[in-house]
Amino acid sequence: MEEISRFRYLNKSLEDINKMIFTNSDGGARGNPGPAAIGIIVRDENKVLEEFVEVLKKPSTNNVAEYMALIKALEVASKHTKGEITCVLDSELVVKQLLGEYRVKNPFLMKLFLEVQKLQNRFDKITYKHVKRDDKNQKYVDYILNKKLDEKFGKKK
Repeated sequence: MEEISRFRYLNKSLEDINKMIFTNSDGGARGNPGPAAIGIIVRDENKVLEEFVEVLKKPSTNNVAEYMALIKALEVASKHTKGEITCVLDSELVVKQLLGEYRVKNPFLMKLFLEVQKLQNRFDKITYKHVKRDDKNQKYVDYILNKKLDEKFGKKK
């Protein structure tokens, strides 16, 4: 097992191996289901490396939007590292499902859950961390997704 781990590092620079990347992702829907958007940032210890926000094409539930945001965060993060990442979310449900503490009962959420499982293989190590909505980076991704929803659908009532 140890040799396999070392082999995974052969094609990586030392900087890439040691670089810790964080993602903050959030999804939200107006109505449940309703118009929805996702917001993400990918960052290191010091700065935001990339930001992404979009309105989802179809009305979605909050839980679907949360999974869609995480999927996009993993895709974007994989452009910055193949090493270790920490995914920060304010969705306790998604984090507990990914950690195996809650079952995934909804068939569509199961498809999204399996997509996340597949994307995890792009990284050497992945950690999921639940935070409250008042975390400063989480507040920011919530802000950008709500701003996008406001632009497309008008202010939240």
